Amino acid sequence: MHFRKPLIAAAATAALAAGALASFASLGTAQAASTETSAAAGGVRIAYYDQWSVYGNAFYPKHLDTRGIAGKLDVINYSFGNIHPTNLTCFEANKAAGDDNNPNAGDGAGDSFADYQKSFSAADSVSGVADKWDQPIMGVFNQFKQLKAKYPHLKINISIGGWTYSKYFHDAALTDASRKKFVSSCIDQYIKGNLPVEGGFGGPGTAAGIFDGIDIDWEYPGSEGGHLGNHYGPEDKANFTLLLKEFRTQLDAYGAANGGKKYLLTAALPAGQDKIRHIETDKIGAYLDYANIMTYDMHGAWDGDGPTYHQSPLLDSPADPTDPIAPGTQKYGIKNAIDSWLDGNPAYGIAGGFPAHKLTLGYEFYYRGWKGVPAGTTNGLAQAATGGSGARPLSQQAGIAYYKELGGIVDNPATTFWDDRSKSSYFYKDGEFFTGLNQKSVQARVDYGKSRGLAGAMMYSLLGLDEKTTLLNQISDALGGTTQPPTTPPTTPATTPPTTPPTTPPTTPPTTPGACAAPAYAAGTVYTGGSVVSHRGHSWKAKWWTQNEEPGTTGEWGVWQDLGAC
Repeated sequence: MHFRKPLIAAAATAALAAGALASFASLGTAQAASTETSAAAGGVRIAYYDQWSVYGNAFYPKHLDTRGIAGKLDVINYSFGNIHPTNLTCFEANKAAGDDNNPNAGDGAGDSFADYQKSFSAADSVSGVADKWDQPIMGVFNQFKQLKAKYPHLKINISIGGWTYSKYFHDAALTDASRKKFVSSCIDQYIKGNLPVEGGFGGPGTAAGIFDGIDIDWEYPGSEGGHLGNHYGPEDKANFTLLLKEFRTQLDAYGAANGGKKYLLTAALPAGQDKIRHIETDKIGAYLDYANIMTYDMHGAWDGDGPTYHQSPLLDSPADPTDPIAPGTQKYGIKNAIDSWLDGNPAYGIAGGFPAHKLTLGYEFYYRGWKGVPAGTTNGLAQAATGGSGARPLSQQAGIAYYKELGGIVDNPATTFWDDRSKSSYFYKDGEFFTGLNQKSVQARVDYGKSRGLAGAMMYSLLGLDEKTTLLNQISDALGGTTQPPTTPPTTPATTPPTTPPTTPPTTPPTTPGACAAPAYAAGTVYTGGSVVSHRGHSWKAKWWTQNEEPGTTGEWGVWQDLGAC
Protein backbone atom coordinates (compact mmCIF):
# COMPACT_ATOMS: atom_id res chain seq x y z
CA MET A 1 0.00 0.00 0.00
CA HIS A 2 1.42 3.37 -1.00
CA PHE A 3 -0.23 5.72 1.47
CA ARG A 4 0.69 9.32 0.93
CA LYS A 5 3.47 10.59 3.10
CA PRO A 6 4.22 12.86 5.35
CA LEU A 7 3.95 15.13 2.32
CA ILE A 8 5.42 18.32 3.68
CA ALA A 9 8.28 18.96 6.00
CA ALA A 10 7.95 22.69 6.38
CA ALA A 11 5.55 25.57 6.35
CA ALA A 12 4.58 28.78 8.09
CA THR A 13 4.55 31.17 11.20
CA ALA A 14 4.71 34.78 10.24
CA ALA A 15 1.82 36.23 12.16
CA LEU A 16 -1.17 37.17 10.05
CA ALA A 17 -1.45 40.93 9.64
CA ALA A 18 -4.48 42.20 11.49
CA GLY A 19 -7.54 41.87 9.35
CA ALA A 20 -5.61 40.59 6.32
CA LEU A 21 -8.17 37.89 5.64
CA ALA A 22 -11.14 39.50 7.33
CA SER A 23 -13.07 39.66 4.08
CA PHE A 24 -12.14 36.39 2.40
CA ALA A 25 -15.29 34.57 3.51
CA SER A 26 -17.66 37.19 2.13
CA LEU A 27 -15.63 37.46 -1.06
CA GLY A 28 -15.76 33.71 -1.58
CA THR A 29 -19.52 33.67 -0.99
CA ALA A 30 -20.09 36.43 -3.52
CA GLN A 31 -17.99 34.66 -6.12
CA ALA A 32 -19.71 31.34 -5.54
CA ALA A 33 -23.12 32.93 -5.96
CA SER A 34 -22.20 34.20 -9.41
CA THR A 35 -20.64 30.93 -10.59
CA GLU A 36 -22.07 29.50 -13.78
CA THR A 37 -19.53 26.86 -14.63
CA SER A 38 -16.97 25.09 -12.49
CA ALA A 39 -13.74 25.56 -14.41
CA ALA A 40 -14.59 29.09 -15.56
CA ALA A 41 -15.11 30.51 -12.08
CA GLY A 42 -12.33 29.03 -9.96
CA GLY A 43 -14.30 25.88 -9.32
CA VAL A 44 -12.29 23.20 -11.09
CA ARG A 45 -12.50 19.84 -9.32
CA ILE A 46 -9.60 17.39 -9.55
CA ALA A 47 -9.46 14.16 -7.52
CA TYR A 48 -7.23 11.11 -7.21
CA TYR A 49 -8.47 7.56 -7.73
CA ASP A 50 -5.94 5.13 -6.26
CA GLN A 51 -4.80 1.95 -8.02
CA TRP A 52 -5.26 -0.11 -4.85
CA SER A 53 -8.91 0.92 -4.43
CA VAL A 54 -10.05 -2.28 -6.16
CA TYR A 55 -8.72 -4.59 -3.43
CA GLY A 56 -9.74 -4.60 0.26
CA ASN A 57 -11.85 -1.47 -0.07
CA ALA A 58 -13.74 -2.84 -3.11
CA PHE A 59 -14.12 0.74 -4.35
CA TYR A 60 -14.55 0.29 -8.09
CA PRO A 61 -14.78 2.78 -10.96
CA LYS A 62 -18.48 1.83 -11.07
CA HIS A 63 -18.93 3.66 -7.76
CA LEU A 64 -17.69 6.86 -9.38
CA ASP A 65 -20.88 6.62 -11.42
CA THR A 66 -23.42 5.17 -9.00
CA ARG A 67 -22.46 7.51 -6.13
CA GLY A 68 -22.58 10.61 -8.35
CA ILE A 69 -18.85 11.26 -8.07
CA ALA A 70 -17.91 11.43 -11.76
CA GLY A 71 -20.49 14.13 -12.45
CA LYS A 72 -18.92 16.38 -9.81
CA LEU A 73 -15.37 16.16 -11.17
CA ASP A 74 -13.51 17.72 -14.07
CA VAL A 75 -10.34 15.60 -13.84
CA ILE A 76 -9.47 12.25 -12.26
CA ASN A 77 -5.80 11.51 -11.62
CA TYR A 78 -5.16 7.75 -11.57
CA SER A 79 -2.36 7.03 -9.11
CA PHE A 80 0.35 5.85 -9.60
CA GLY A 81 2.64 4.95 -12.48
CA ASN A 82 6.31 4.21 -11.78
CA ILE A 83 9.73 4.89 -13.35
CA HIS A 84 11.90 1.93 -14.34
CA PRO A 85 15.08 1.90 -12.19
CA THR A 86 17.49 1.12 -15.04
CA ASN A 87 15.69 2.12 -18.25
CA LEU A 88 14.34 5.35 -16.69
CA THR A 89 11.09 4.94 -18.62
CA CYS A 90 7.43 4.52 -17.84
CA PHE A 91 6.67 0.80 -17.58
CA GLU A 92 4.14 -1.74 -16.32
CA ALA A 93 4.81 -4.59 -13.91
CA ASN A 94 2.94 -6.91 -11.59
CA LYS A 95 5.11 -6.49 -8.50
CA ALA A 96 4.07 -5.16 -5.10
CA ALA A 97 6.02 -2.33 -3.49
CA GLY A 98 8.13 -3.19 -0.46
CA ASP A 99 8.03 -1.94 3.10
CA ASP A 100 8.03 1.84 3.39
CA ASN A 101 11.21 1.74 5.51
CA ASN A 102 13.06 0.08 2.64
CA PRO A 103 14.99 2.55 0.42
CA ASN A 104 14.31 0.29 -2.56
CA ALA A 105 10.59 -0.13 -1.80
CA GLY A 106 9.37 1.09 -5.17
CA ASP A 107 12.08 -0.31 -7.43
CA GLY A 108 10.42 -2.12 -10.33
CA ALA A 109 7.03 -2.15 -8.58
CA GLY A 110 3.69 -1.66 -10.29
CA ASP A 111 0.21 -3.10 -10.56
CA SER A 112 -0.53 -4.08 -14.13
CA PHE A 113 -3.11 -6.51 -12.73
CA ALA A 114 -5.27 -3.68 -11.37
CA ASP A 115 -4.51 -1.54 -14.41
CA TYR A 116 -5.60 -3.86 -17.22
CA GLN A 117 -5.82 -7.53 -16.16
CA LYS A 118 -8.41 -7.65 -13.37
CA SER A 119 -11.78 -8.96 -14.53
CA PHE A 120 -14.94 -7.07 -13.52
CA SER A 121 -18.28 -8.84 -13.31
CA ALA A 122 -21.45 -7.33 -14.73
CA ALA A 123 -22.49 -6.26 -11.23
CA ASP A 124 -19.18 -4.47 -10.65
CA SER A 125 -18.64 -2.84 -14.05
CA VAL A 126 -19.58 0.69 -15.12
CA SER A 127 -21.45 -0.58 -18.19
CA GLY A 128 -23.21 -3.46 -16.46
CA VAL A 129 -21.52 -5.88 -18.88
CA ALA A 130 -19.05 -8.48 -17.65
CA ASP A 131 -15.50 -8.57 -18.96
CA LYS A 132 -14.66 -11.34 -21.45
CA TRP A 133 -11.48 -13.36 -21.54
CA ASP A 134 -10.70 -12.40 -25.14
CA GLN A 135 -11.01 -8.60 -24.91
CA PRO A 136 -7.73 -6.64 -25.34
CA ILE A 137 -7.69 -5.09 -21.87
CA MET A 138 -9.69 -5.37 -18.67
CA GLY A 139 -9.02 -3.79 -15.28
CA VAL A 140 -9.37 -0.17 -14.23
CA PHE A 141 -8.26 1.09 -17.65
CA ASN A 142 -11.21 -0.56 -19.37
CA GLN A 143 -13.58 0.66 -16.65
CA PHE A 144 -12.31 4.20 -17.22
CA LYS A 145 -13.13 3.82 -20.90
CA GLN A 146 -16.70 2.94 -19.95
CA LEU A 147 -16.87 5.80 -17.44
CA LYS A 148 -15.77 8.36 -20.03
CA ALA A 149 -18.45 7.11 -22.41
CA LYS A 150 -21.05 8.06 -19.79
CA TYR A 151 -19.35 11.33 -18.76
CA PRO A 152 -17.83 12.90 -21.89
CA HIS A 153 -16.80 16.02 -19.97
CA LEU A 154 -14.55 13.98 -17.66
CA LYS A 155 -10.78 14.00 -18.24
CA ILE A 156 -8.54 11.26 -16.83
CA ASN A 157 -4.79 11.65 -16.25
CA ILE A 158 -2.21 9.05 -15.35
CA SER A 159 -0.32 10.23 -12.27
CA ILE A 160 3.35 9.25 -12.21
CA GLY A 161 5.36 9.08 -9.00
CA GLY A 162 3.81 9.65 -5.59
CA TRP A 163 5.46 9.02 -2.27
CA THR A 164 6.75 5.53 -3.10
CA TYR A 165 7.54 5.92 -6.81
CA SER A 166 9.51 9.22 -6.94
CA LYS A 167 12.98 7.73 -6.45
CA TYR A 168 14.12 7.94 -10.08
CA PHE A 169 12.65 11.27 -11.19
CA HIS A 170 16.05 12.85 -10.51
CA ASP A 171 17.76 10.42 -12.90
CA ALA A 172 15.08 10.63 -15.59
CA ALA A 173 15.23 14.44 -15.58
CA LEU A 174 19.03 14.70 -15.45
CA THR A 175 19.88 15.30 -19.13
CA ASP A 176 18.13 16.43 -22.27
CA ALA A 177 18.44 12.90 -23.67
CA SER A 178 17.07 11.24 -20.53
CA ARG A 179 14.15 13.69 -20.40
CA LYS A 180 13.24 13.08 -24.03
CA LYS A 181 13.44 9.30 -23.56
CA PHE A 182 11.37 9.31 -20.37
CA VAL A 183 8.65 11.62 -21.69
CA SER A 184 8.41 9.73 -24.97
CA SER A 185 7.99 6.42 -23.12
CA CYS A 186 5.17 7.79 -20.93
CA ILE A 187 3.30 9.20 -23.92
CA ASP A 188 3.79 5.96 -25.83
CA GLN A 189 2.45 3.82 -22.99
CA TYR A 190 -0.38 5.93 -21.62
CA ILE A 191 -1.44 8.40 -24.33
CA LYS A 192 -0.83 6.26 -27.42
CA GLY A 193 -1.90 3.27 -25.33
CA ASN A 194 0.89 0.88 -26.30
CA LEU A 195 0.77 -1.33 -23.24
CA PRO A 196 3.22 -4.20 -22.74
CA VAL A 197 1.52 -7.58 -22.91
CA GLU A 198 0.95 -8.85 -19.36
CA GLY A 199 -1.16 -11.88 -18.48
CA GLY A 200 -2.43 -12.09 -22.06
CA PHE A 201 -3.72 -8.51 -22.08
CA GLY A 202 -2.34 -5.29 -23.54
CA GLY A 203 -0.47 -4.73 -26.77
CA PRO A 204 -0.14 -1.87 -29.28
CA GLY A 205 -2.88 0.76 -29.01
CA THR A 206 -4.98 -1.18 -26.50
CA ALA A 207 -5.19 1.75 -24.06
CA ALA A 208 -5.49 4.52 -26.66
CA GLY A 209 -8.03 7.21 -25.79
CA ILE A 210 -8.26 6.39 -22.09
CA PHE A 211 -5.93 9.08 -20.73
CA ASP A 212 -6.29 12.78 -21.49
CA GLY A 213 -3.02 13.84 -19.94
CA ILE A 214 -0.24 13.24 -17.46
CA ASP A 215 0.11 14.27 -13.83
CA ILE A 216 3.63 14.54 -12.37
CA ASP A 217 3.88 13.78 -8.65
CA TRP A 218 7.60 14.14 -7.95
CA GLU A 219 8.09 14.07 -4.18
CA TYR A 220 10.28 16.10 -4.14
CA PRO A 221 12.75 17.85 -6.51
CA GLY A 222 16.01 18.79 -4.80
CA SER A 223 14.83 17.73 -1.35
CA GLU A 224 15.85 15.05 1.13
CA GLY A 225 12.30 15.14 2.52
CA GLY A 226 10.93 12.43 0.22
CA HIS A 227 10.87 8.65 0.62
CA LEU A 228 13.92 6.97 2.14
CA GLY A 229 16.45 6.32 -0.61
CA ASN A 230 15.13 8.87 -3.11
CA HIS A 231 17.68 10.33 -5.51
CA TYR A 232 17.95 14.12 -5.50
CA GLY A 233 20.38 16.97 -6.13
CA PRO A 234 20.59 20.76 -6.56
CA GLU A 235 20.27 20.37 -10.34
CA ASP A 236 16.67 19.19 -9.81
CA LYS A 237 15.50 22.80 -9.54
CA ALA A 238 16.25 23.62 -13.17
CA ASN A 239 15.70 20.06 -14.43
CA PHE A 240 12.16 19.87 -13.05
CA THR A 241 11.26 22.90 -15.17
CA LEU A 242 12.95 21.34 -18.19
CA LEU A 243 11.12 18.05 -17.61
CA LEU A 244 7.75 19.81 -17.56
CA LYS A 245 8.74 21.73 -20.69
CA GLU A 246 9.57 18.44 -22.44
CA PHE A 247 6.22 16.94 -21.42
CA ARG A 248 4.41 20.03 -22.69
CA THR A 249 6.32 19.98 -25.97
CA GLN A 250 5.73 16.30 -26.72
CA LEU A 251 2.09 16.32 -25.57
CA ASP A 252 1.35 19.34 -27.75
CA ALA A 253 3.10 17.81 -30.74
CA TYR A 254 1.18 14.56 -30.41
CA GLY A 255 -2.11 16.41 -29.95
CA ALA A 256 -1.48 18.60 -33.00
CA ALA A 257 -0.82 15.50 -35.10
CA ASN A 258 -4.04 13.89 -33.91
CA GLY A 259 -6.89 16.26 -34.62
CA GLY A 260 -5.67 19.18 -32.52
CA LYS A 261 -6.53 17.54 -29.20
CA LYS A 262 -5.26 19.34 -26.10
CA TYR A 263 -3.61 17.02 -23.59
CA LEU A 264 -3.42 18.03 -19.96
CA LEU A 265 -0.23 18.41 -17.95
CA THR A 266 -0.68 18.80 -14.20
CA ALA A 267 1.53 18.34 -11.15
CA ALA A 268 1.10 17.62 -7.46
CA LEU A 269 3.36 20.11 -5.71
CA PRO A 270 4.55 20.65 -2.12
CA ALA A 271 3.17 23.05 0.47
CA GLY A 272 6.30 23.19 2.64
CA GLN A 273 8.61 26.13 2.08
CA ASP A 274 11.68 23.90 2.49
CA LYS A 275 10.51 22.01 -0.60
CA ILE A 276 8.99 24.87 -2.61
CA ARG A 277 12.40 26.57 -2.51
CA HIS A 278 13.78 23.85 -4.81
CA ILE A 279 11.23 24.66 -7.56
CA GLU A 280 11.27 27.49 -10.10
CA THR A 281 7.85 28.79 -9.11
CA ASP A 282 8.04 31.63 -11.62
CA LYS A 283 8.75 29.35 -14.60
CA ILE A 284 6.82 26.09 -14.36
CA GLY A 285 3.40 27.73 -14.75
CA ALA A 286 4.16 28.23 -18.43
CA TYR A 287 3.94 24.46 -18.96
CA LEU A 288 1.28 23.30 -16.51
CA ASP A 289 -2.48 23.38 -16.88
CA TYR A 290 -2.89 22.99 -13.12
CA ALA A 291 -0.58 22.88 -10.12
CA ASN A 292 -2.21 20.94 -7.29
CA ILE A 293 -0.75 22.05 -3.97
CA MET A 294 -0.68 19.30 -1.34
CA THR A 295 -2.00 21.43 1.52
CA TYR A 296 -2.30 18.62 4.05
CA ASP A 297 -0.10 16.23 6.07
CA MET A 298 1.54 19.13 7.88
CA HIS A 299 1.34 17.24 11.19
CA GLY A 300 0.72 13.61 12.08
CA ALA A 301 1.82 10.59 14.06
CA TRP A 302 5.45 11.05 12.94
CA ASP A 303 5.52 14.07 15.29
CA GLY A 304 5.64 11.55 18.16
CA ASP A 305 3.82 11.58 21.47
CA GLY A 306 2.61 15.15 21.38
CA PRO A 307 1.87 17.87 21.44
CA THR A 308 -0.73 17.27 18.76
CA TYR A 309 -1.66 19.84 16.14
CA HIS A 310 -3.74 20.26 12.96
CA GLN A 311 -2.66 18.45 9.80
CA SER A 312 -3.80 21.36 7.58
CA PRO A 313 -4.12 24.69 9.43
CA LEU A 314 -5.35 27.44 7.14
CA LEU A 315 -3.91 30.35 9.15
CA ASP A 316 -1.10 30.85 11.63
CA SER A 317 -1.97 30.48 15.30
CA PRO A 318 0.02 31.31 18.44
CA ALA A 319 -1.07 27.88 19.73
CA ASP A 320 1.05 26.11 17.09
CA PRO A 321 3.64 24.27 19.23
CA THR A 322 6.07 23.36 16.45
CA ASP A 323 9.44 24.95 15.80
CA PRO A 324 9.98 27.30 12.86
CA ILE A 325 11.29 25.67 9.69
CA ALA A 326 14.84 26.63 8.80
CA PRO A 327 16.16 28.79 7.28
CA GLY A 328 13.27 31.17 7.97
CA THR A 329 10.78 31.79 10.75
CA GLN A 330 7.59 30.33 9.33
CA LYS A 331 5.69 27.16 10.25
CA TYR A 332 3.25 24.92 8.44
CA GLY A 333 0.13 26.59 7.10
CA ILE A 334 -1.97 26.77 3.96
CA LYS A 335 -1.85 30.55 3.66
CA ASN A 336 1.93 30.58 4.06
CA ALA A 337 2.25 27.96 1.33
CA ILE A 338 0.02 29.81 -1.14
CA ASP A 339 1.74 33.10 -0.39
CA SER A 340 5.05 31.45 -1.28
CA TRP A 341 3.77 30.11 -4.60
CA LEU A 342 2.05 33.34 -5.65
CA ASP A 343 3.98 36.15 -3.96
CA GLY A 344 7.35 34.63 -3.16
CA ASN A 345 9.18 34.21 0.12
CA PRO A 346 12.66 35.78 0.25
CA ALA A 347 13.55 34.12 3.58
CA TYR A 348 13.36 30.75 1.82
CA GLY A 349 14.66 31.90 -1.57
CA ILE A 350 11.27 31.37 -3.25
CA ALA A 351 10.57 33.57 -6.26
CA GLY A 352 6.76 33.22 -6.32
CA GLY A 353 5.12 34.24 -9.58
CA PHE A 354 2.99 31.15 -10.17
CA PRO A 355 -0.31 32.10 -11.89
CA ALA A 356 -3.15 31.90 -9.35
CA HIS A 357 -5.74 30.73 -11.90
CA LYS A 358 -3.75 27.51 -12.45
CA LEU A 359 -3.27 26.66 -8.79
CA THR A 360 -5.61 24.40 -6.79
CA LEU A 361 -5.80 23.87 -3.04
CA GLY A 362 -5.56 20.33 -1.70
CA TYR A 363 -8.40 18.77 0.32
CA GLU A 364 -7.75 15.54 2.23
CA PHE A 365 -10.40 12.81 2.54
CA TYR A 366 -8.71 11.21 5.55
CA TYR A 367 -7.69 12.14 9.09
CA ARG A 368 -4.44 12.13 11.00
CA GLY A 369 -4.75 11.04 14.61
CA TRP A 370 -3.24 10.17 17.96
CA LYS A 371 -4.41 7.98 20.84
CA GLY A 372 -3.91 8.46 24.57
CA VAL A 373 -5.00 12.09 24.33
CA PRO A 374 -6.64 13.48 27.50
CA ALA A 375 -10.05 15.12 27.32
CA GLY A 376 -10.20 18.90 27.19
CA THR A 377 -8.02 19.43 24.11
CA THR A 378 -8.32 23.02 22.85
CA ASN A 379 -7.14 24.67 19.63
CA GLY A 380 -6.11 21.22 18.37
CA LEU A 381 -3.35 21.19 20.95
CA ALA A 382 -2.83 18.44 23.53
CA GLN A 383 0.34 18.16 25.60
CA ALA A 384 0.16 14.37 25.83
CA ALA A 385 -0.51 11.69 23.25
CA THR A 386 0.61 8.19 22.36
CA GLY A 387 1.87 7.81 18.82
CA GLY A 388 -0.68 7.27 16.11
CA SER A 389 -4.34 6.42 16.55
CA GLY A 390 -5.30 2.76 16.21
CA ALA A 391 -5.00 1.33 12.70
CA ARG A 392 -8.34 1.10 10.91
CA PRO A 393 -9.23 -1.91 8.74
CA LEU A 394 -9.47 0.10 5.51
CA SER A 395 -6.58 2.52 5.90
CA GLN A 396 -4.47 -0.23 7.53
CA GLN A 397 -2.09 2.29 9.01
CA ALA A 398 -1.75 3.62 12.54
CA GLY A 399 -2.44 7.34 12.68
CA ILE A 400 -4.69 7.31 9.58
CA ALA A 401 -8.47 7.03 9.32
CA TYR A 402 -10.66 7.56 6.28
CA TYR A 403 -13.78 9.66 6.57
CA LYS A 404 -15.85 6.50 6.18
CA GLU A 405 -14.03 4.87 9.14
CA LEU A 406 -14.78 7.51 11.75
CA GLY A 407 -18.48 6.75 12.04
CA GLY A 408 -20.36 9.56 13.72
CA ILE A 409 -17.29 11.28 15.19
CA VAL A 410 -16.88 13.79 12.37
CA ASP A 411 -20.60 14.49 12.01
CA ASN A 412 -21.44 14.56 15.73
CA PRO A 413 -21.47 18.04 17.35
CA ALA A 414 -20.51 16.42 20.67
CA THR A 415 -17.19 15.19 19.27
CA THR A 416 -16.42 18.01 16.79
CA PHE A 417 -14.41 21.10 17.69
CA TRP A 418 -13.32 24.29 15.94
CA ASP A 419 -10.13 26.30 16.25
CA ASP A 420 -11.06 29.76 15.02
CA ARG A 421 -7.49 31.05 15.04
CA SER A 422 -6.22 28.52 12.52
CA LYS A 423 -9.66 27.94 10.91
CA SER A 424 -9.32 24.19 11.50
CA SER A 425 -11.64 21.39 12.60
CA TYR A 426 -10.62 18.61 14.96
CA PHE A 427 -12.36 15.65 16.55
CA TYR A 428 -12.09 13.82 19.86
CA LYS A 429 -13.64 10.68 21.33
CA ASP A 430 -12.51 8.17 23.95
CA GLY A 431 -8.89 9.29 24.02
CA GLU A 432 -8.47 9.50 20.24
CA PHE A 433 -7.81 12.88 18.61
CA PHE A 434 -8.18 13.39 14.84
CA THR A 435 -7.38 16.35 12.62
CA GLY A 436 -8.99 16.93 9.22
CA LEU A 437 -11.93 18.39 7.35
CA ASN A 438 -15.60 18.94 8.02
CA GLN A 439 -18.07 21.32 6.41
CA LYS A 440 -16.88 24.34 8.39
CA SER A 441 -13.19 23.93 7.56
CA VAL A 442 -14.08 23.05 3.94
CA GLN A 443 -15.97 26.32 3.60
CA ALA A 444 -13.11 28.31 5.13
CA ARG A 445 -10.64 26.76 2.68
CA VAL A 446 -12.89 27.36 -0.33
CA ASP A 447 -13.51 30.97 0.69
CA TYR A 448 -9.78 31.56 1.08
CA GLY A 449 -9.06 29.99 -2.32
CA LYS A 450 -11.62 32.21 -4.00
CA SER A 451 -10.22 35.29 -2.29
CA ARG A 452 -6.84 34.56 -3.90
CA GLY A 453 -8.34 33.79 -7.33
CA LEU A 454 -7.26 30.13 -7.27
CA ALA A 455 -8.39 27.54 -9.80
CA GLY A 456 -10.34 25.27 -7.44
CA ALA A 457 -9.80 22.03 -5.55
CA MET A 458 -7.61 18.94 -5.69
CA MET A 459 -8.85 16.07 -3.52
CA TYR A 460 -6.84 13.15 -2.18
CA SER A 461 -8.22 10.61 -2.42
CA LEU A 462 -11.67 9.37 -3.48
CA LEU A 463 -10.98 6.11 -1.63
CA GLY A 464 -11.60 7.89 1.68
CA LEU A 465 -15.17 8.95 0.89
CA ASP A 466 -18.20 7.44 2.56
CA GLU A 467 -21.06 6.07 0.46
CA LYS A 468 -22.84 9.43 0.60
CA THR A 469 -19.66 11.18 -0.62
CA THR A 470 -20.17 13.75 2.13
CA LEU A 471 -16.89 15.67 1.88
CA LEU A 472 -16.95 15.79 -1.93
CA ASN A 473 -20.49 17.16 -1.85
CA GLN A 474 -19.49 19.80 0.68
CA ILE A 475 -16.51 20.91 -1.42
CA SER A 476 -18.50 20.88 -4.65
CA ASP A 477 -21.36 22.88 -3.15
CA ALA A 478 -18.96 25.41 -1.61
CA LEU A 479 -17.13 25.87 -4.91
CA GLY A 480 -20.39 26.46 -6.74
CA GLY A 481 -20.97 25.64 -10.39
CA THR A 482 -22.82 22.83 -12.07
CA THR A 483 -22.45 19.06 -12.20
CA GLN A 484 -22.54 16.88 -15.28
CA PRO A 485 -25.17 14.10 -15.42
CA PRO A 486 -24.40 10.87 -17.27
CA THR A 487 -25.31 10.86 -20.94
CA THR A 488 -27.00 7.46 -21.00
CA PRO A 489 -30.68 8.05 -21.89
CA PRO A 490 -33.41 6.59 -19.69
CA THR A 491 -34.29 3.00 -20.59
CA THR A 492 -38.00 3.82 -20.65
CA PRO A 493 -38.91 6.58 -23.11
CA ALA A 494 -41.30 9.28 -22.06
CA THR A 495 -44.89 8.38 -22.82
CA THR A 496 -45.88 11.94 -23.71
CA PRO A 497 -44.36 13.16 -26.96
CA PRO A 498 -42.83 16.62 -26.98
CA THR A 499 -44.96 19.49 -28.15
CA THR A 500 -44.76 19.86 -31.93
CA PRO A 501 -42.71 22.91 -32.84
CA PRO A 502 -44.14 25.50 -35.23
CA THR A 503 -43.79 24.37 -38.82
CA THR A 504 -43.12 27.90 -40.02
CA PRO A 505 -40.03 29.49 -38.53
CA PRO A 506 -40.15 33.17 -37.70
CA THR A 507 -39.14 35.28 -40.69
CA THR A 508 -37.83 38.25 -38.75
CA PRO A 509 -34.50 37.80 -37.03
CA PRO A 510 -34.09 39.07 -33.48
CA THR A 511 -33.35 42.76 -33.27
CA THR A 512 -31.91 42.75 -29.74
CA PRO A 513 -28.42 44.28 -29.80
CA GLY A 514 -25.72 41.69 -29.14
CA ALA A 515 -27.93 38.71 -30.05
CA CYS A 516 -25.97 35.60 -31.05
CA ALA A 517 -26.00 34.78 -34.76
CA ALA A 518 -24.73 31.18 -34.40
CA PRO A 519 -27.26 28.43 -33.68
CA ALA A 520 -27.79 27.69 -30.00
CA TYR A 521 -25.90 24.80 -28.44
CA ALA A 522 -28.14 21.73 -28.12
CA ALA A 523 -27.33 18.90 -25.74
CA GLY A 524 -27.10 15.55 -27.52
CA THR A 525 -26.06 17.07 -30.84
CA VAL A 526 -22.80 15.86 -32.36
CA TYR A 527 -20.42 18.72 -33.22
CA THR A 528 -17.27 18.37 -35.27
CA GLY A 529 -14.13 20.50 -35.35
CA GLY A 530 -14.93 23.99 -36.61
CA SER A 531 -18.61 23.97 -35.57
CA VAL A 532 -19.73 27.29 -34.07
CA VAL A 533 -22.59 27.61 -31.58
CA SER A 534 -23.94 30.22 -29.20
CA HIS A 535 -24.40 29.56 -25.48
CA ARG A 536 -24.94 31.87 -22.50
CA GLY A 537 -24.32 35.00 -24.56
CA HIS A 538 -21.02 33.82 -26.07
CA SER A 539 -20.02 32.19 -29.35
CA TRP A 540 -18.06 28.96 -29.10
CA LYS A 541 -16.00 27.00 -31.65
CA ALA A 542 -15.48 23.23 -31.36
CA LYS A 543 -11.83 22.16 -31.64
CA TRP A 544 -12.68 18.53 -32.34
CA TRP A 545 -15.59 16.05 -32.33
CA THR A 546 -17.79 16.37 -29.26
CA GLN A 547 -21.17 15.46 -27.86
CA ASN A 548 -22.76 16.55 -24.57
CA GLU A 549 -19.82 18.73 -23.51
CA GLU A 550 -21.50 22.01 -22.60
CA PRO A 551 -19.56 25.08 -23.75
CA GLY A 552 -17.85 26.78 -20.83
CA THR A 553 -17.70 23.73 -18.58
CA THR A 554 -14.41 22.21 -19.70
CA GLY A 555 -11.98 25.06 -19.09
CA GLU A 556 -9.34 26.45 -21.40
CA TRP A 557 -8.07 22.94 -22.20
CA GLY A 558 -11.47 21.65 -23.29
CA VAL A 559 -13.11 21.12 -26.65
CA TRP A 560 -14.83 24.54 -26.86
CA GLN A 561 -12.92 27.72 -27.72
CA ASP A 562 -14.61 30.85 -26.40
CA LEU A 563 -14.89 33.32 -29.29
CA GLY A 564 -16.18 36.04 -26.99
CA ALA A 565 -19.50 37.68 -26.24
CA CYS A 566 -21.98 37.87 -29.09
